[in-house]
Amino acid sequence: MMKMKNRLIPAAVCLLVSCQEKQAPAAEHAPAAPSGEAKAIRAARATVRPGEEITLAGRIMGNAKPFVEGRAVFILGDPDVLTPCNERPGDNCETPWDVCCDTAEDKKAGTATIQIAGADGKILRESPEGVGGLEKLAGVTVTGKVAEGSSADLLVVNTRAIRVERGAD
Repeated sequence: MMKMKNRLIPAAVCLLVSCQEKQAPAAEHAPAAPSGEAKAIRAARATVRPGEEITLAGRIMGNAKPFVEGRAVFILGDPDVLTPCNERPGDNCETPWDVCCDTAEDKKAGTATIQIAGADGKILRESPEGVGGLEKLAGVTVTGKVAEGSSADLLVVNTRAIRVERGAD
C-alpha cells in the first residue's frame, strides 16, 4: 500500500495545480497546467474522438461515489447539465454530489470519466481524493487525451494536467 501511495504522490504533484497554492521554491519542474479553452462535457461528448487532446471543466459529481476506490479515477460532471442536490431549494440530501434529482439521461450526457496514469501509462492504483483539493463537488479543469474506446456514450479522458478551481470562501 505504501508503495502505491508513493507512486501517487509524485504523479499528483506533477499534475495538480491550484489557483491559490504556493509554488515550492525548490521545485525543478513546474506542474502541468490545463491548456486550451475548456469545453462543456455535454458538447465535447458529441464531437471528440479517441486520441484527441481535450480540456474539460466541471465539478466532481455524478455518482454517490465519484472517486473510484483503489484507482486514480473520478467522475467529472457538467454543471450546465447536472445540479448538486444542495443547490436545490429545500433539498437536504446528505450526498449532494450524487445529483440524484437529475435524470439518468442527464447523468449520462453530463459526465466524463477522468483517469490519472503513471509514467508507465497505467492507471495509478490509489484514489486521488483529498490530494491537492480534489474532493466531491470541487470545480476542476483537466487537459488530456480522449481514451481509446471513448464514444458519445462514454467519454474517458487520460489526463496530463489538473487544476482545482478555488472559490472565494
